[in-house]
Amino acid sequence: MAAAVDLYSFQEPILFLATAAIVVPLFHRLKVSPVLGFLGAGALLGPFGLGQWVKEHPWLDWITLTNPERVSHIAEFGVVFLLFTIGLELSWKRLRNLRRLVFGFGFLQVLLCAIALGALAYNAFHSVTASVLVGLALALSSTAIVLPVLNEQKRLNAPAGRASFSALLFQDLAVAPILFAIAALDTSRPEVTMSSFAVLIAQAALALFLLVSLGRLVLRPFFRLVSAMKSPEFFMAACLLVVMVTSLAAAATGLSMALGAFIAGLLLAETEYRRAIDAMIQPFKGLLLGVFFMSVGMKLDLSHLDAMPRQILVAAALIVIIKAAIIMGLGRLAFGLSTAVAAETGLLLGPGGEFALVILGDAIAAGLLPRDMGQNLLLITTLTMIVVPVMARLGRKLSRSLEDPRALDPEARVPPPSDEVGRVIIAGYGRVGQLVGEMLERHNVPYLGLDLDPSRVAAQRKAGKPVFFGDSAYPEFLRACGIEHARALVVTLDTQASIEAVVSAARQEREDLTIVARAKDARHAAELYEFGVNDAVPETIEASLQLTEAVLADVGIPMGLVIASIHERRDEFRKELKQNIRQGDPDRIEFRSRRTVGKYADPATEPNNTADEIRQSAG
Repeated sequence: MAAAVDLYSFQEPILFLATAAIVVPLFHRLKVSPVLGFLGAGALLGPFGLGQWVKEHPWLDWITLTNPERVSHIAEFGVVFLLFTIGLELSWKRLRNLRRLVFGFGFLQVLLCAIALGALAYNAFHSVTASVLVGLALALSSTAIVLPVLNEQKRLNAPAGRASFSALLFQDLAVAPILFAIAALDTSRPEVTMSSFAVLIAQAALALFLLVSLGRLVLRPFFRLVSAMKSPEFFMAACLLVVMVTSLAAAATGLSMALGAFIAGLLLAETEYRRAIDAMIQPFKGLLLGVFFMSVGMKLDLSHLDAMPRQILVAAALIVIIKAAIIMGLGRLAFGLSTAVAAETGLLLGPGGEFALVILGDAIAAGLLPRDMGQNLLLITTLTMIVVPVMARLGRKLSRSLEDPRALDPEARVPPPSDEVGRVIIAGYGRVGQLVGEMLERHNVPYLGLDLDPSRVAAQRKAGKPVFFGDSAYPEFLRACGIEHARALVVTLDTQASIEAVVSAARQEREDLTIVARAKDARHAAELYEFGVNDAVPETIEASLQLTEAVLADVGIPMGLVIASIHERRDEFRKELKQNIRQGDPDRIEFRSRRTVGKYADPATEPNNTADEIRQSAG
């Protein structure tokens, strides 16, 4: 006889799945971020919503979530999977390029915001310890909300997205020392001392070193072994295992689980399994992030808001304004970000974050914050998190208004034509784009050039060229340029992130569009083929072919034969590239291209920091 099933034990997963089935399609139709839907559902179904009437109406117990702790352990993995997928989209090279913003912009943002908000908190708490903890907690922003919102807007690779991500990454690194400082100040835990704090820092550094070292040795062979089994189930299990092991290993050494998962993602980003892992992880990330947002909404006690609405709303607005102003000024004055980028970054990072809830909760439990005032701060932080999607939209609108102001040359403010002539669109009208445009003119092929450098656009328009100011990574701008009727898109930008952003936006608009893109090398070309380009032209390979052509002609080989052999070798290389992509082995592509074409160096090196990358992304 089958054992009796306890239906109540399945309450949380059933309620969450039902909520997801309602929230996601409804908010998608309303063109509103599902984040708000999950937050609202958590507040409605949580202990401070319908849950507070369970005693009077017991049947409500079946449709409410009254145990936040039971949900929070699962919800934490939403942030873990988010950071893992972000790591997959990066590489160590790109992370090195971000170091100035991570450890410069991120550090100063936390420091200055903590000082300003701590000074404000001192007027309420009259305690240096409490004020410092409140300032540090409120200086943090929401990784779990800001990054999905940016990803939804296709803005992660935009300058504001990179600046925001850099600051958020430093904040994640800072969480562990802050939590340990709370434990050190907790008088009920005398075993925590400054010497043990130093030991913890050394332990965390050793853990990072071991994670990176072991990951480089183990992950690629491990996934090669798993993929050889040709079993999607085992591959999925391997992906989940890596995320769980790395995040728990980081947590065991005092680091955040999210940081461990991020490192694992970075390591796997260097392998040929990156795209397959990303596709496998995405559904788990989306569902678990939904659980996370619901858990945040469950902690929203609106009774405090009802008791003192003016004070709480004013405090929430004041925190966002102070943080946004500091971040805007810091980005603009100290790190060379444009006014538009600094403004958008400030509005994205102005609200509080999920780690602030953790820090404030621990501070209340340690007796370092009065419970009533601490609960008000939790509510204030949650309210600021709820407005992140709204702030993101406001920041984008403000950024656009600042991007195309009266400060532009009148020639650069000319909008692209709205007719339906089938043109070739050239994204990036620097030296490479200008040469492409010149050759199209010789063959009487109409084209549009797009660029983000207003002075370049103005100069080209005065020379009679059909060049227009705008960011070709935005689908709406591509639509304004007639991508629906375009004959082809040529992407000539000079940074990998900007090239991929344009290709993704264009392919989203038209699946049948012919896209030819500039690539750094064979590996980058392989990635662009996965993004959906029809032809990727590696700079290093083309330089080698042109050198070969010159040498053969100079030693007396007839030019007709030289041109034919160069074209034949180019076609062979393209076939090899696509064939090895299907086999999932970009390293083999790189090796074969070096062996058959010759040794070469990549002349287009990455910029030294993200500020340079932002300026160069204009093409």
